[in-house]
Amino acid sequence: MNFSTWIPASGVAPGICTGTTWLQGTGPTFDSYSPVDGKKLGEVSSASRNEYDAVLKKAQQAFVNWRMLPAPQRGEIVRQMGEAFRKNKTALGELVSYEMGKSLQEGLGEVQEMIDICDFAVGLSRQLYGLTMHSERPGHRMYEQYHPLGVVGIISAFNFPTAVWSWNAMIALVCGDVCVWKPSEKTPFCALACHHIIASVLRDNKVDEGVCSLVIGGREVGEWLALDTRVPLVSATGSTAMGKKVAAVVGQRLGKTLLELGGNNAIIITPHADLDIAIRGAVFGAVGTAGQRCTTTRRLIVHESLYETVKQKLKAAYGQLRIGNPLDQENHVGPLIDSDAVKRYSAAIEACKKEGGQFVVEGEVLSGIGYESGCYVRPCIAEAKPHYQIVQEETFAPILYLLSYKDIDQAIAIQNEVPQGLSSAIMTLNLREAEQFLSARGSDCGIANVNIGTSGAEIGGAFGGEKETGGGRESGSDAWKAYMRRQTNTINFSQSLPLAQGIKFDI
Repeated sequence: MNFSTWIPASGVAPGICTGTTWLQGTGPTFDSYSPVDGKKLGEVSSASRNEYDAVLKKAQQAFVNWRMLPAPQRGEIVRQMGEAFRKNKTALGELVSYEMGKSLQEGLGEVQEMIDICDFAVGLSRQLYGLTMHSERPGHRMYEQYHPLGVVGIISAFNFPTAVWSWNAMIALVCGDVCVWKPSEKTPFCALACHHIIASVLRDNKVDEGVCSLVIGGREVGEWLALDTRVPLVSATGSTAMGKKVAAVVGQRLGKTLLELGGNNAIIITPHADLDIAIRGAVFGAVGTAGQRCTTTRRLIVHESLYETVKQKLKAAYGQLRIGNPLDQENHVGPLIDSDAVKRYSAAIEACKKEGGQFVVEGEVLSGIGYESGCYVRPCIAEAKPHYQIVQEETFAPILYLLSYKDIDQAIAIQNEVPQGLSSAIMTLNLREAEQFLSARGSDCGIANVNIGTSGAEIGGAFGGEKETGGGRESGSDAWKAYMRRQTNTINFSQSLPLAQGIKFDI
């Protein structure tokens, strides 16, 4: 692996970028360590408050011209960004895998998501449609149109260190907004790499400094964005606790938020399921990215007639999992992000045992050759009850809770009784069960799947969830509307001034 293009061999990497200009921040520095082998990737500077303010000022100035560029021309620039990511897919995918710890296939898949959202945004740049309405007044025309908001603040999490930024940024850019990105301080070099990759596109197209900005920093940078009245929209991805704080602060100034928060996702397996598909979907959903996806399968709700069969099949499947260096494509499970994540994993296991949970597959922190970073853990399965407090919570780790049910109504009730509402799935070949799950009395999640797992959403659909997941929608469908302001227009081309509702006002 050679990341010298993006990571300096020595010294502190600049942590501020305003498009094509890199600046050394004077705030605290951050070290990035790979959970794969515990080695230090490098050190990166962060922004002071004054430097942050300078970035926001440039972003505001850039918006003045960027919003006036025709949307298809903005789309062409995003298309070129997608091509730049295509050329760098392998190297960037390896960096994502190494700095974050997900498997190489998932790292490459994350970069592919970035490419796909660029393609989607290019098409969208010619489809920012409004509506026309018939006026009740003669000689009048009414219509709606959408205008860009301004500066969009993007706060992303470590588990998808590049893709979630692109979901927001590429859509926002074609909408005419400018972006300021605050990535996770746990994966700063993935963010630096993305900005290095798009810098040549911005330069070649003579795009104003400030259209795409990057500000490395800790929690305080996120707080600055949330408080900043110059930022009409803050898109934040992370924990529910973080999202509640962002929502409160932004809401107090009547700003807009787009929140993608916690997930406590379940798969229901009915007596009519194809068990081969169900087991594969459950295992990948539970252990993919070492359980560090917001769409990770955390609860498996199994009909009592299949419970023992499913339990044994899962136990056999988990026995075949290979845990190790995620860059080795023979391995299925990589490490957790850091030692704090390992502590939360261990604490959740102990909490489950105290509540009465019985482990079908025991969890443990792995050590020895190949596990020197201390971040590798064994995916585990616990037989539990839906009311256990730990089952109601999201633990960002590969712990799967096995639950049983008697009838489909009870299964859906169990699925819905957690505070989170991101992703859900049912495994069944029974049309009635599938349609009930997708109906208004079915899953209360933003994503509801049939015969696929909870994880692995496509960019064509709007991504997001309800309840404590935040209610936001990113990526496909009409999610672009979150990045724009709607305006209703009425044009009077008559020779009189009739008033609405037939009101008379004669002078």
